[in-house]
Amino acid sequence: MKLLMHICCANCSLFPLQSFFFRNIDVVGFWYNPNIHPYTEYVKRRDALRQLQRLWAIDVEYLDHYGLKEFLRAVVHREDERCAICYAMRLDSTAETAKRMGFDGFTTTLLVSPYQKFDALVRIGTEIGEQYGIPFIADDFRPGWKEGMNRSRELGLYRQAYCGCIYSEMERYRSRGKTSAEAQRQSGDKRGTHRA
Repeated sequence: MKLLMHICCANCSLFPLQSFFFRNIDVVGFWYNPNIHPYTEYVKRRDALRQLQRLWAIDVEYLDHYGLKEFLRAVVHREDERCAICYAMRLDSTAETAKRMGFDGFTTTLLVSPYQKFDALVRIGTEIGEQYGIPFIADDFRPGWKEGMNRSRELGLYRQAYCGCIYSEMERYRSRGKTSAEAQRQSGDKRGTHRA
């Protein structure tokens, strides 16, 4: 079997790649991530995949298009649905490429992350696979997520702090700010209690 595997980042690809290699499945990576913001983050993640490509001698196809405009146009006024829209954008391009290049199936490294919506990924990937007449391979790689992250540290790969889109960046850093503010408020409340 020959699979085209959408790769969201080098870190998330480690465990799925090892799993497929162990089963003697021929895997080619596919880089297409129009959701990643800002451009500097996009470049860091793409370059980390190129680093892994050299280290492990893996094949990767690059659709190297910074598609922020397309991503934002697709999700504007539908921000609560952005993950499903993002999954569909990336998996549609992966399935189309896999079909055109004669692969036996396609998959995504998004299936390794405990932070992604696994059931939505499987549903969307399966529907897109049916549209293109190519199977979506929906392995649950989540049990290997921590192992993959540890391996990425050992390899010295760039490790990101948020999913990738402008909205996830906002949520990640806004929640840090709230946590800090809440800690300060609680600390102040305790001081006030001790004074009373």
